[in-house]
Amino acid sequence: MKPIGPLMWEHRLIERLVSVLSTELKQIDTSRKADVDLLTTAVDFFRTYADRTHHGKEEDILFRDLEKKPLSAEHARIMKELIEEHVYARKTVGALVDAKNKYKAGDAESLKDIVKDLKELIRFYPTHIEKEDKHFFYPILDYFSKQEQDDMLAEFWEFDRKLIHEKYQKIVEGLEGGKA
Repeated sequence: MKPIGPLMWEHRLIERLVSVLSTELKQIDTSRKADVDLLTTAVDFFRTYADRTHHGKEEDILFRDLEKKPLSAEHARIMKELIEEHVYARKTVGALVDAKNKYKAGDAESLKDIVKDLKELIRFYPTHIEKEDKHFFYPILDYFSKQEQDDMLAEFWEFDRKLIHEKYQKIVEGLEGGKA
């Protein structure tokens, strides 16, 4: 298996959540109410799965290793754009959190911000995923030997294995007041 395999599988799950959010957006349009529990789950998904797990493997492993290679100007430009897009996604999810929290606290006006942020995430992710899947992942494999690709894939699996422990350790430390 190539190291881009797991990244592309993760894209398929992200696309499925985007589809769920499209349905929620239609529901909001009809009912003029947001499903706070769904939004909370979506935020956790974006922060833990899409950003920390998926973007983490890209930025902390794939892009790190690519930076050591003599990249073409085009591949260097695309990688820079992808990193900027990850930052943008984090910012948009953060805005959704703020809007959801205001809405949950009774601020009905924040529904328009929820709609705006959902529309942006629904617009953003398919374009971002297409750029990675169709214009970046396959060509950049040529920079790596088979052994480097195998090592990267092993590092991806180890990254995923440690992630769940990291997440819940931080949760418990937060509940303890940061004393751990």
